Amino acid sequence: LKEHPAVAESAVVGSPDEVRGQIVKAFVVLAPGYNPSPELAKELQEHVRRVTAPYKYPREIEFVETLPKTISGKIRRVELRELERHRKLGQSGQSGQSGA
Repeated sequence: LKEHPAVAESAVVGSPDEVRGQIVKAFVVLAPGYNPSPELAKELQEHVRRVTAPYKYPREIEFVETLPKTISGKIRRVELRELERHRKLGQSGQSGQSGA
């Protein structure tokens, strides 16, 4: 993902999935001049398919303003995984709950 000009920063984590058990999900901070859209998400998925194994492409892409980081600047993927786990549990258990 980082090789695509629209991507300033990204993190990829496993996200719970009822059918597959887990899917690849990417959190993407866009470079200046790019706006989030379904078309851009599809373009990023196709980009990953071209440069790596097809099964590694992110089935979900979420555009975010920033990524959670440690004091030393490393991306806190554990925080992203927990966020996904809570969201997915909320969707399957309580359909009226928002993801705010």
